[in-house]
Amino acid sequence: MQVLEKHTDKIDDIQLLTDFGRAESREKAFNQLVRKYQQRVYLLVRKMVIDHDDADDVVQEIFIKVWKNLDRFEGDSQLFTWIYRIATNECLRFLERKKKKKFWISINNASTELAAKLDSSPHISGDEVQKKLQKALLRLPDKQRLVFNLKYFEELKYEEMAEVTSTSVGALKASYHHAVKKIEEDLKTQIDESA
Repeated sequence: MQVLEKHTDKIDDIQLLTDFGRAESREKAFNQLVRKYQQRVYLLVRKMVIDHDDADDVVQEIFIKVWKNLDRFEGDSQLFTWIYRIATNECLRFLERKKKKKFWISINNASTELAAKLDSSPHISGDEVQKKLQKALLRLPDKQRLVFNLKYFEELKYEEMAEVTSTSVGALKASYHHAVKKIEEDLKTQIDESA
């Protein structure tokens, strides 16, 4: 069934790209593309930037870039991979800009600030274990957190992640392994502190 869905997605993407290439159907095709991928992109972005309003802003920027560059999509990867590549780059840019704006805040304070948003956000639900995991993720370097999110939450294969991030499979495996170890240590510390 999953193979059939991927095949159907591929056909739909080909039709979307064909329709986007024609002036009379460009806007309709783009709206269909946004409807098809917006939720997946939002969830990826939200895991990286945490704040709902920030995530909405980043997603809007992502789809603006998709609109501006879609006619240059060469089809050497799946459309969702190409969109995810734009999304991951935009997330990392956003986080870098945010750090520069708050250059006087230490990394630990930035993580604390995001953790506070995590606790108080009405848009984030989940049990205490899930929140502890999210807090542990916030302590990871941005690129390592991205790799963890793509593998763990998005369930991408390393080969797909390599296309999205332009990173070797070996480097991604090492990054994911280090992220898992750091998260395990962080969760153990959080559990020990709450006991």
